[in-house]
Amino acid sequence: MTLDLKTVTLTGFLEQLAERTPTPGGGAAAAASLAIAGAIAHMAIIYSKGRAALSDHDSLHDEALSSLSQVTDRALDLAEADAVAYGGLNDLFKRAEDDPVRVQGWDAAVHAAIEAPLQVMQESDALLQLLERLIEATSPMLRSDLAVAAITAEAAARSANCNVRINLPSVSDADRAGELGDLADGILERCRSAAGRVESTCSG
Repeated sequence: MTLDLKTVTLTGFLEQLAERTPTPGGGAAAAASLAIAGAIAHMAIIYSKGRAALSDHDSLHDEALSSLSQVTDRALDLAEADAVAYGGLNDLFKRAEDDPVRVQGWDAAVHAAIEAPLQVMQESDALLQLLERLIEATSPMLRSDLAVAAITAEAAARSANCNVRINLPSVSDADRAGELGDLADGILERCRSAAGRVESTCSG
């Protein structure tokens, strides 16, 4: 099915997510979590910008707001890409293993199903590195929101990692599968570490 998270209501998305359909699924949920993380971080910084006590951070605020304003759109685009990729792979799964259509399209479909969640992980990583830089640039009254953004971004990365991992056994090149697994592991470790630092600093 076509997934357009930019126009559907939250209630509509949740209803679609709950249906007995292959998409939207976990990949869309991971990407939506990333979008939420970017939005709450944007709110925390737009409230912090312009405060006299934080004027030394004006340039960082501008940089952050420019970056954060794009996170939601990218995340929702990735949600749609994930749904399309999984839909294509699911169609091939229904065919016999020796079906020429499946044989010809298999590798590309598997890599597409890995690429979308891997990009969600990479976007989450970039967001978390930015959030860590923003701790001192955020109003103390809004640091709990920064912590929420970090926790939600980590959840996006962890969720997306599940979708990467589930598809690795289907990669025909074992060496490439190993490389992708190592890449995902590295990203996830960075995300966990950064989220932990932001949360411990900002939430208590």
